[in-house]
Amino acid sequence: MNPTLVRWLQAPSIIVLFLWMIVPLSMTVYFSTIRYNLLYPERSGFVGLSNYEFFWTDPSFFPALFNTLVLVGSVLAISVVLGLAIAMLIDRPFRGRGIVRVMLISPFFIMPTVSALVWKNMMMNPIYGLFAVVAQAVGAEPIDWLAQFPLLSIIIIVSWQWTPFAILIFMTSLQSQDQEQKEAATLDGAGFWAQFWNLTLPHLARPISIVLLIQMIFHLSIFAEIYVTTGGGPGVQSTNLTFLIFTQALQGFDIGVASAGGVFAIILANIVAIFLIRAVGKTLTV
Repeated sequence: MNPTLVRWLQAPSIIVLFLWMIVPLSMTVYFSTIRYNLLYPERSGFVGLSNYEFFWTDPSFFPALFNTLVLVGSVLAISVVLGLAIAMLIDRPFRGRGIVRVMLISPFFIMPTVSALVWKNMMMNPIYGLFAVVAQAVGAEPIDWLAQFPLLSIIIIVSWQWTPFAILIFMTSLQSQDQEQKEAATLDGAGFWAQFWNLTLPHLARPISIVLLIQMIFHLSIFAEIYVTTGGGPGVQSTNLTFLIFTQALQGFDIGVASAGGVFAIILANIVAIFLIRAVGKTLTV
């Protein structure tokens, strides 16, 4: 086919995709440089980097940034380690393996809001939640998880929902592993851990990199779980950057400062993505 014709056929979709990305980004950058408060619409004008300075100097900024990094790092570590362990357990044939696989993967398809509501009311409620009932059954004092350990509670909820994604990727990758190598290693006397470190883990290097990259992008924008369960509190103990931007926009009615926070979040996400893409690229070239 004529290369010029191919470019013309591709042009409409590329233009639409470009506009779909560049228009919201341009509007966010524009609003971040003007005074735009919904309570005082008459007070407008160009303010330069003042909105960025206000967002940067907000007392909640650094706690929110710290919570974001802790939340993302913890969920990644839990989902990858636990997902890999479970995937290896269900990789071996046993009766009812198909049903077990479906049940293990199903939490990933639950809406974040629904998942947060289930954990808030049925699991972590200090009066009638499952954890409280178990604690009372063994004579212990029930824990108010969302009040005493808010960030840990969010980590548990998000990890429960995203670990099945890691399980699905790792389980699929394990099925493509060369079984002859494992059989040869077994005949040579290699134990489980020797096979894991020298055969299984190198085979899963690419899937692990992909899981880290995809989850990192999504976890930087976690919002529903925080909004439904803790509301960012107590104080700012469970507030991340996404929730802080929401607070500035819809609770403080300051669109300019919220837009500046959005630009900062975009920069942070791109920095993280660049490092991860490089890491994934090195893995894929091995």
